[in-house]
Amino acid sequence: MRSADAYAAARGQGRAALVGYLPAGFPSYGGCIEALRALADNGVDVVEIGLPYSDPVLDGPTIQAAAERSLRHGTRITDVLRTVEATAAMDVAVVVMTYWNPVLAYGVERFAADLDAAGGSGLITPDLIPDEAGEWLAVSENLDLERIFLVAPSSTPARIAATTAACRGWVYAASTMGVTGAREATSSVAPALVERTRASTELPIGVGLGVSNGSQAAEVASYADGVIVGSALVRCLLDADSEAAGAAAAGALTADLARGVRTRAVVSP
Repeated sequence: MRSADAYAAARGQGRAALVGYLPAGFPSYGGCIEALRALADNGVDVVEIGLPYSDPVLDGPTIQAAAERSLRHGTRITDVLRTVEATAAMDVAVVVMTYWNPVLAYGVERFAADLDAAGGSGLITPDLIPDEAGEWLAVSENLDLERIFLVAPSSTPARIAATTAACRGWVYAASTMGVTGAREATSSVAPALVERTRASTELPIGVGLGVSNGSQAAEVASYADGVIVGSALVRCLLDADSEAAGAAAAGALTADLARGVRTRAVVSP
């Protein structure tokens, strides 16, 4: 399943899609699979699997801590691809979130082919802009893989137009400036960013950075096509006494978030 299809299915139900992020190999390979199954069983529409990286410039402390633990366990790109394959078998759409250097080191064409073979629908590339993505644009086009670039509150209209033109599948709207992390309130500039982005594309727009509970998910779902949750889910695993308890906590949070995207709270002007 492509993530664009998951967005379309959610739209057909009159709601936003729920996108849940976890880094591969955390808290272990098996523990990650168990947690991802909990997400799939409790209402996530798209799973975003993080490729752990040693220099995660856009990741906040929660995701950094998880990625560091995963790397200490020896997680490699082949393990990430195994995670993609296992998750795709859960009947959810799967994308990989990765910085670009690991893809370059593995080989862009090889990575894309292996991702496609594993059942992944595409890549989110937070540190890659379309101007510098020539090889990825060509390879993803040949394999019909989704390429999900980021827009941000600082993006100019010209940059938004160029970014969305290069996207396939959907657009990732980073609703705050700075690193990732759960927050007590969602971004006040996110609705305006989504509105500006809609002026340039008909692709679905997912909003990420900061959502940590169902009520915040409902708020974001009132103006966005997708609600992306990462750090709050990772925190469930970091704080748990066991992998089973972590998966259960992540499943419970996912159920709350899934109720939220189905509520679609009305945001005051």
